[in-house]
Amino acid sequence: MKTQILKEIRSCNVCEEHLPHGPRPVISFSRRSKIAIIGQAPGRKVHESGVPWDDPSGDRLREWLGVSRKEFYDPDNFAIVPMGLCYPGKGKSGDLPPRPECAPLWHPKIFGEFVSPQMTLLVGGYSQAYYLSDKAEHTLTENVMRFRDFLPGYLPLPHPSPRNNIWMRKNPWFEAEVLPVLKEAVRKHI
Repeated sequence: MKTQILKEIRSCNVCEEHLPHGPRPVISFSRRSKIAIIGQAPGRKVHESGVPWDDPSGDRLREWLGVSRKEFYDPDNFAIVPMGLCYPGKGKSGDLPPRPECAPLWHPKIFGEFVSPQMTLLVGGYSQAYYLSDKAEHTLTENVMRFRDFLPGYLPLPHPSPRNNIWMRKNPWFEAEVLPVLKEAVRKHI
């Protein structure tokens, strides 16, 4: 049952000693979620608000998906389950990576509750390495370029962070080829 899993997640302290701002899992899902979004980990702003993708990256992601905030935050439409459920803190060049304990501990329990998600969006390199495993290429760009090879189950995406504007400019095919397929798939499922 969702409420029992959420209670367990909210009381998790497995990696508390590694979280400079303490544990605050940020997650949203329903047993009926149609599309799962697996990103990296909440950033500082999301940690503070407790609302997943409540930042400029989330604005861009919703634009990519072609959905409103209301549609995005409806857990029957989207399950938002990051690789690390808590903000890992700041590193030298941005946020630290998601804690490695989190996905193996929680993802099987969470996704075991789903009726049947229609599609999983793998946002960023951490989720792609974990879920595509031996099918993944060496780089995120190669995974995203080969997005059709992973359909219908998975669709790899770059992180929508404004920090990736350079990547977006270097890879105009993403907007021309991937985003129309993404938007069509989303509309088909929600």
